[in-house]
Amino acid sequence: MNVYLRCILGLGVAGSLQLASCSTQPAKDDLSMTKEQSAAEAAPVDVHSYAKPAEAVAKHLDLDIAVDFEQKVLSGQAAYHIENKTGTDEIIFDTRNLQVEKVLLGEEMEETTFRLGEGNQTLGQPLIVKIKPDTKKVTIQYKTSPDAAALQWLNPQQTAGKQHPFLFTQSQAILARTWIPIQDSPGIRITYNANIKVPKELLAVMSAENPVKKNDTGNYSFEMKQPIPSYLMALSVGDMTFREIGEKTGIYAEPETIEAAAYEFAEMDKMLVAAEKLYGKYRWDRYDLLVLPPSFPFGGMENPRLTFVTPTVLAKDRSLTSLIAHELAHSWSGNLVTNGTWNDFWLNEGFTVYFERRIMEELYGKEYADMLNVLGHQDLTNTINDLGAGSEDTRLKLDLEGRDPDEGLTDIAYEKGNFFLRNIERAVGREKFDAFLNKYFSTFAFQSTNTDKFLDFLRTELIKGDEELAKEINVEGWVFSPDLPADFVQPTSSRFAKVEEAYKSWQSGKPAAQLNTKEWSSHEWLHFIRMLPEQMTQQQLAELDKAFNFTNSGNSEVLAAWFLHAIRNNYTTADKALETFLTNVGRRKFLVPIYKELIQTPEGKKKALAIYANARPNYHAVSTVTLDELLK
Repeated sequence: MNVYLRCILGLGVAGSLQLASCSTQPAKDDLSMTKEQSAAEAAPVDVHSYAKPAEAVAKHLDLDIAVDFEQKVLSGQAAYHIENKTGTDEIIFDTRNLQVEKVLLGEEMEETTFRLGEGNQTLGQPLIVKIKPDTKKVTIQYKTSPDAAALQWLNPQQTAGKQHPFLFTQSQAILARTWIPIQDSPGIRITYNANIKVPKELLAVMSAENPVKKNDTGNYSFEMKQPIPSYLMALSVGDMTFREIGEKTGIYAEPETIEAAAYEFAEMDKMLVAAEKLYGKYRWDRYDLLVLPPSFPFGGMENPRLTFVTPTVLAKDRSLTSLIAHELAHSWSGNLVTNGTWNDFWLNEGFTVYFERRIMEELYGKEYADMLNVLGHQDLTNTINDLGAGSEDTRLKLDLEGRDPDEGLTDIAYEKGNFFLRNIERAVGREKFDAFLNKYFSTFAFQSTNTDKFLDFLRTELIKGDEELAKEINVEGWVFSPDLPADFVQPTSSRFAKVEEAYKSWQSGKPAAQLNTKEWSSHEWLHFIRMLPEQMTQQQLAELDKAFNFTNSGNSEVLAAWFLHAIRNNYTTADKALETFLTNVGRRKFLVPIYKELIQTPEGKKKALAIYANARPNYHAVSTVTLDELLK
């Protein structure tokens, strides 16, 4: 923890909370800092980007590219309007496996020199462009590699319609640089316009103002007026149709999927109203969803104006739509106020999980939100166990230098972050905490922030010198210490208490078919499955499967949890469904635990490798990077 942060929080050397009085004025020597030094001090240091935004920074992007499905490349140009803050003679962009053909300066398009510096597999290479002190525009002509990590090229057989190819991007955390030469840091925000050329039978959509139907030319134009960080750059191209849900909401999906999606997400408008009621006006004009083919590696990606979402949430009963509340909440926490570096990722996800559950509570009541918090605590406990008690990676404030920031995308950021915010709410009361969050979102709107800034804001706006309150909030224990603090209050659920009663009845000999499960949501089912003993007989597994049809469930959360028991106990009845699931679903959250369970035995590992060899082409690079390492 730096000296300044210890000062603002009043933290002594041992981390105990003291209400210290200290000056944050610069020393006399600091007053003579040069303009360059001052700018450098103000900019967040991002160890995952080569860019030097304190010297020269991109402010706006004009992107003009063509999509070639045969060659699996994007080609064209990225033209940046830049600000040369210090009169430097170079500007640096991030690239990874891009073929840079030419770089031009100004409206006159005067060719300039450039070079690709030394890099590595994770960060790629810096693109160092020679500029002049008065340069305002830099145009980079380039094309992508066929194996660009952000781009998922799907053949027709990998789509719902089986007729046309499909493309989608996934830029988070630092994959934007694999399809655009860009200053790829969450601390740098740009506006953008884009012209995208695609085959005439396909539609293109982006994280921007979007068309709602195909045109005859295959040329599409986009505008994003609000400044966004690079990881929110997004593009998808495919046979898509649009269905309006409300005045500001709608869904894009393949024609074969649109009806199911429209039913599943019919309550999007209600979620938007609930979110605005809590934390202020939605600032992105529209909120639409794009339901992608099943190879998408995440549950959802909060691209502004157009959330990308996995079809694994199409459960036919709206039981998994908290995911949509989560992505919607990102419109405030993450998209509006962004973590300045990936070490501060909890500022995006912890806030968003907290906000998501407040939206669900607003719509479905406290008992519903309680279930989500209990499941979240279970996920968090598993993550802490996986990382190892005492691991530095179980702190909220991370140190990811020298590593892929993707390693920080764990339930620590999501669930520990959420429980820290719940702890603050408990300490100050919901009304006061909501007022604080509203002020936080408005104060830092369209800016990038970091842990230090948030904690300074917390001290100023909430703690206000109250020693007892500071102790109760326990910043040191939550943010800078591993594991969960000793004073953590474990969440409970009255609805889960009934599930636990049913489980005990089954353990005591009551037939599974006679358990009272009629009103259970997918959350209750997931809790029940997670309670099952690790070792079960074939008779027990068959009885549960016959009573509840777990192996053929249409609910991906239930299926993924059940498969772990089936693998562990060699329940071969589930083998075919397991292989189908692993072959068709690319969501990393499901894949990693299942493959991990399979490789626990030699026979299981043989099965895992055989399935993976067939399934790997269906997975996005985000998933294969993790699985290649796991299964090597």
